[in-house]
Amino acid sequence: MTSINTQSEPVILEMRSITKEFPGVKALADVNLRVKAGEIHAICGENGAGKSTLMKVLSGVYPYGTYTGDVVYQSQVQQFKDIRASEHAGIVIIHQELALIPELSITENIFLGNEPVKRGVIDWAEARTRTRELLARVGLREDPDTPIKEIGVGKQQLVEIAKALNKSVKLLILDEPTAALNESDSQHLLDLILGLKGRGITSIIISHKLNEIEQIADSITIIRDGKSIETLDVKADGVDEDRIIKGMVGRTLESRFPHHEPKIGDVLFEVKNWTVGHPQVQDRLVCKGSSFFVRRGEIVGFAGLMGAGRTELARSVFGRSYGRYITGSIYKDGKELHLKNVKQAIDAGLGYVTEDRKSLGLNLLDDIKTTTVSAALNKISRHFVVDSNKEFTVAEQYRKSLRTKTPSVEEGVAKLSGGNQQKVVLAKWMFTDPDLLILDEPTRGIDVGAKYEIYGIIQQLANQGRGVIVISSELPELLGLSDRIYTIFEGAITGVLNKDEASQESLMKLMTSARKAAA
Repeated sequence: MTSINTQSEPVILEMRSITKEFPGVKALADVNLRVKAGEIHAICGENGAGKSTLMKVLSGVYPYGTYTGDVVYQSQVQQFKDIRASEHAGIVIIHQELALIPELSITENIFLGNEPVKRGVIDWAEARTRTRELLARVGLREDPDTPIKEIGVGKQQLVEIAKALNKSVKLLILDEPTAALNESDSQHLLDLILGLKGRGITSIIISHKLNEIEQIADSITIIRDGKSIETLDVKADGVDEDRIIKGMVGRTLESRFPHHEPKIGDVLFEVKNWTVGHPQVQDRLVCKGSSFFVRRGEIVGFAGLMGAGRTELARSVFGRSYGRYITGSIYKDGKELHLKNVKQAIDAGLGYVTEDRKSLGLNLLDDIKTTTVSAALNKISRHFVVDSNKEFTVAEQYRKSLRTKTPSVEEGVAKLSGGNQQKVVLAKWMFTDPDLLILDEPTRGIDVGAKYEIYGIIQQLANQGRGVIVISSELPELLGLSDRIYTIFEGAITGVLNKDEASQESLMKLMTSARKAAA
């Protein structure tokens, strides 16, 4: 390590002229980042801008020698060969996809690879004691022996932070920490990050939730197309969401939602008295007598707190892909459907973009063209043989129309940013030509520019006379996009509001109420 002269201003990290290339693409081009000790520093940019790549360079995921430029940490030029080397220096990264093992306990996850040893044997009693202390620091009261799979995503994020604290973290990197959290869990996590700042821990946070960035960040560095554009002092520069967006997309967005004049027709899809049991817990219901309908050309929102049953309802309707069917009927254009599997749902004109794109929406071993056609292979096949030319042509058409950032449709989907992966999932279901498209958290982890594009795609589908269901944890998104909004509480639909009568307050009342909606 080479010593660097420090300036009077306390700086914990400088990344100088960082350039990182992959085959066919330059992910980072001469990027600079300067982080003061003890601050919360946000990194903002569109999907594919290079934010996560920059943090992987910093944390040793991309080791020294695979990039050019200098990483100067605590006044020393660092040459991290792997992530263990950066953690040894006090830099810990928490990725968007949490690195916890579901079957192991909280204690086992926190101390994995770093177990306390006594006389050559792992001292689990000491590990549990230290786990309780760490959990208390992040505001969790869970039993240290609780398996990770038995706690929610919000608590799992806190376990990741407890794991970082166990490694004596000095610089904590959080990549989309609240993307999968509801409002209360998100606020708790933000409060915790502010608390860590009070203890002298520096944080770098990547997030597309600009209201959260504005709330907690001291400084913001904006990256666009692999280049660092500017760094803003939140208080001194009077930074608000519109200012951040201008830096991210290079222009001012006049509206977060494209203008749309709905052309609503007859009832396309209707569900009556839909009741579904939990797949494992015999006496538990995840859907309780739910009834709703969607008209042609209509965008219908579904609002509810985390765990309310929105996804369970959508998946159970989509070919009974979740839960135990108990009772209920589904109608399309007035005719009853009997959908017992996903293939029957697709054949009936239904499409479903899942909440978890990486586990349920994509095969990360496939390339873009294979993924794009995977739900409707019959459309490009003859005598059960896929026409590779048609496959490429279809994928290329959707790449262009959705403006997916990739050098080629033969690129693996695992290499794409979150927003571009979402576009590939959308392309897959649009290719099936559905009459009804169900979108479960369609913009989770996606930047404001890509959101605007996806909103436009949703509106185009509605303009074609299709029905669209949008499930979202972001109430402003539902209010800006939907023609009507249903609310769900504890597996039951509690109300429905038209666009002109819905507000965050009225929706929240129905989302936290057991009052049953009128049929």
